[in-house]
Amino acid sequence: MAKSLIYGINAVESALNHDADNLVRVWIDKRTRNERILKLQPLLKAAGISCALIDPNKLDEMAGRDNRHQGVVAEYKSAKEYDENDLYDLLDKLDEPPFLLILDGVTDPHNLGACLRTAEGAGVHAVIAPRDNAVGLTPTVRKVASGAAELVPFMSVTNLARTMSTLRERGIWITGTSDQASKGLYEADLTGAMALVMGAEGQGIRRLTEENCDFLISIPMRGKVSSLNVSVATGVCLYEALRQRRPD
Repeated sequence: MAKSLIYGINAVESALNHDADNLVRVWIDKRTRNERILKLQPLLKAAGISCALIDPNKLDEMAGRDNRHQGVVAEYKSAKEYDENDLYDLLDKLDEPPFLLILDGVTDPHNLGACLRTAEGAGVHAVIAPRDNAVGLTPTVRKVASGAAELVPFMSVTNLARTMSTLRERGIWITGTSDQASKGLYEADLTGAMALVMGAEGQGIRRLTEENCDFLISIPMRGKVSSLNVSVATGVCLYEALRQRRPD
């Protein structure tokens, strides 16, 4: 398995709590007074994970000066990448209607991280994205996701249109988002076995992706701006779906 760096308190805490076997070593700001970081040290020792106290400038170099590491950086063995077969295995094991998020060509790591965090919070079973022309689980994504990257399966597929077609064959209804759709979000039925498709920043979902959707919906806009950031739009749609899907 490849190794990468993750940084930020939430990301390292989540890796320790949910995937400690893949944590190789951790570096901590030797001057830190942050109680959450200080509490990490005995937990890391108990888990047999190497922990070193180093100068904060070294942490800056490791994480990159544009990335706020919050005083902690870890070397992480990237877990096995999920693919189409893993997706279908997951679906076969579910004892409730599938609730999926499809991201069509999201390239900004901050947006992907925010989408993963929202998806985990809303109870999405898996996030699906194309392998090409889209961002993967980079350190920045993991940091922004605040632990969600270790909790919600991220499925990287080689042919998104083919995967969507297979999902439809499995009885999963696919709802895409488009500012050209005549049906609004709050008119849509987002219950049952379903997948929500969100498009890339600025260009929306691609033509072939749209053709594999069963329905298209739009988010009502009352102000002067024409659209929302993809991570914000994802949150709006997922939580409307969650509202509809509540048992009560």
